[in-house]
This record gives sequence, C-alpha cells and structure tokens, in this order.
Amino acid sequence: MSPFKEFYQSEVIPALQNHFNYENVMQIPKLDKVTLNIGVGAAVQTPNVLEDAVEELSLIAGQRAIITRAKKSISAFKIRGPSKLGRTPGMAIGCKVTLRQQRMYEFLNRLINVVLPQIRDFRGVSPDSFDGRGNYSLGLTEQLIFPEIEYDKVNDIRGLNVTIVTTAPTDEEGHELLKLLGMPFRQ
Repeated sequence: MSPFKEFYQSEVIPALQNHFNYENVMQIPKLDKVTLNIGVGAAVQTPNVLEDAVEELSLIAGQRAIITRAKKSISAFKIRGPSKLGRTPGMAIGCKVTLRQQRMYEFLNRLINVVLPQIRDFRGVSPDSFDGRGNYSLGLTEQLIFPEIEYDKVNDIRGLNVTIVTTAPTDEEGHELLKLLGMPFRQ
C-alpha cells in the first residue's frame, strides 16, 4: 500500500469523521480518480506534436496516455469531427490519462509534495476551483515542473489540466478532504 494511502486511512479519515460527524464510515469522502489531459491544438497542422505530448503525459502519469479525438467539426479552427457514416474518426486533438488506486495516490503525493512547491512565486492553489460536487480542477502552465520530464528533450511547452474526482457530495467536504491530504490552498 502507498504511504500516502496509509496517511489517508490513519490521519484523514478520523479527522473528517470528527469534523463532519458522519454516522457511517461509508459517508466519509475519498478520492475516486485523477484525470490528466493536454489539449494540443497544433496537432492539426503537425501530427508529431501530439506524439510528443502523449509521450510526456505517459512519463508524468506512469501509464500510457490515450489520444482524444474531436467530436464535432469546427470550421474556424480547421477541425473535422467524425464522418456522418462513422467510417472515419474525428481529428486527434489531445491526450488524456485516468489514474486510479495506487498510481493515483503516488501521483497526488508527487504533485502536492514535489511539483507544486517548485512553481515560481507559488502562494497556493485557488480554493475556488471546485465544481459544486466536490471535484477539484487545477491547471498547470508547463510540464517542465515535473521531475520526470527532461528539459533538453522538450520541443514545446504545454499546459496540463489535472482533475481530482472525489466522492464528496459538497465543495466544503471536498475542500476539507484535499486540505487534510496536504493540498496547499491559498488563504
């Protein structure tokens, strides 16, 4: 078991139970999954950019990233969606990874304790990025802050979206869960 998951079970669960006075252990919020995605708009002109993004996201996550495709045609961006008959898929425009269980806890541990403190002029993440159902989204401006990425091999700086999905029914409970796990929220 991951040390971060052991910390959750030994420290966070009792603290949440005391704070919200849950009657049943199954009411206590927990982490469900973490999704990472990169949108690569430049992949329309140069497909090699998408391959680089998939490789970098796979290094960051520790598992293979999948390519996401356009669901609709947008002529202003020169993007084609799937054909009417379904014979050709939409254009490849990004990549994503969904982490669960062991890899999810290891990634969150690295994100909270290694990556976020490396951001220049870091004063904490915004506490307002909850979606109303206890899930938190975080945008990172560059992939270079992850220690797995080698600076010399990077062709282009890309942004990265991280979404932490919890079983918390409200934002207050999700905020408390992430705060107890060590997420550095702005005051």
